[in-house]
Amino acid sequence: MASLSPSLHLTCNSRTGFLGKAQGIRPRVPAARVGFVRTVVECKESRIGKKPIEVPANVTLTLEEQFVKAKGPLGELSLTYPGEVKVVKEESGKLRVFKTVETKRANQMHGLFRTLTDNIIVGVSKGFDKKLQLVGVGYRAAVEGNDLVMNLGFSHPVRMAIPEGLNVKVEENTRIIVSGYDKSEIGQFAATIKKWRPPEPYKGKGIRYLDEVVRRKEGKAGKKK
Repeated sequence: MASLSPSLHLTCNSRTGFLGKAQGIRPRVPAARVGFVRTVVECKESRIGKKPIEVPANVTLTLEEQFVKAKGPLGELSLTYPGEVKVVKEESGKLRVFKTVETKRANQMHGLFRTLTDNIIVGVSKGFDKKLQLVGVGYRAAVEGNDLVMNLGFSHPVRMAIPEGLNVKVEENTRIIVSGYDKSEIGQFAATIKKWRPPEPYKGKGIRYLDEVVRRKEGKAGKKK
């Protein structure tokens, strides 16, 4: 019984048993670490964002850090910038939008907020408009007071309240012109009008933008005799 004690002591040694020295096993060599090369990706300058913005003489600008307000003959609009971009007024009177950090999001915000800044300046000085065309037998539109009334083939006419700040005019009973100084409001109201009767692809009936191209589908062919 005493002769078994050395062998028991040897196998119970966790270090020698794990490494396999006592059993004649070669210990495993750890694999070499894989090296990673970290590269810095430089964001390209936005072609739209780097363009200067012309400010007409009839527009008054107020700049306060990340906030800009434009006031013109048609109205007043303001815009708040995120931390990734900033707006600077040059000595020539033009505006420029710059990035404050070099990230992918900053590159996206650069072009976007340059466009939004230009929109509020053009909006308060010249304004925007959006034209829609009604296509279909019996489709008609008219302005009654502060409402736009449309006959679109339903059992009742569609009546829409015209938002404040927008002007709606109807020409030849089938052409609707939405105008104003806020481009986003004009686009939203025009999209709401179109939503009542989107153009269908077979005969093209519905409400479409004046410059919109509706892709047509070929109808089912009749049975051959």
